[in-house]
Amino acid sequence: MLYTRKGDSGTTKTFGCDQRVSKSSAIAEALGSLDEINSFLGLLKLKAGSAVWSLPNQELAVAETVNRIQQDLFIVQAELAGAEKTIAEDKVKWLESIIDGIEKTLPPITTFFVSGGTELAALSDVCRTIVRRAERRVVAVQEEGTRPVGEFTRAYLNRLSSVFYAFAREANHVTGIVEESPKYQ
Repeated sequence: MLYTRKGDSGTTKTFGCDQRVSKSSAIAEALGSLDEINSFLGLLKLKAGSAVWSLPNQELAVAETVNRIQQDLFIVQAELAGAEKTIAEDKVKWLESIIDGIEKTLPPITTFFVSGGTELAALSDVCRTIVRRAERRVVAVQEEGTRPVGEFTRAYLNRLSSVFYAFAREANHVTGIVEESPKYQ
């Protein structure tokens, strides 16, 4: 059944917890933000199609990479919901290798950039901002003491927004789009 009616009063349950919590609680907000980014990543993956970027020492299949990230986000959601799951350090290192590889292909950052350029760049920027929100919500859960959050889970979310910033820049770079700086006028 796709509905239970149990949440009609504005409460929900998480894994291993008999108590219902408000749907506006920090844990519900964090889980909702993670679900939102994972769903939006489905769109990014679809739009990426068969795009492959040539990076130093690796070919990066964008859709395959996004799919792997989606799988990792399910681990983060399970951890927050109370399952005995957490992100391992090797997953953080993997994200760092992607960022480092892309960074080597790009001109140095000297300013902020106006989002846009290619569709893939714009979608990547949206992903970056949703991840940042999810990260803030996960930090709130930890600060509130609702659930412990693993050290590498926090690091993973922090690097993930950088991955999507790198994706946005690379998507424009490989198509010859010059990044637009804000004019501040």
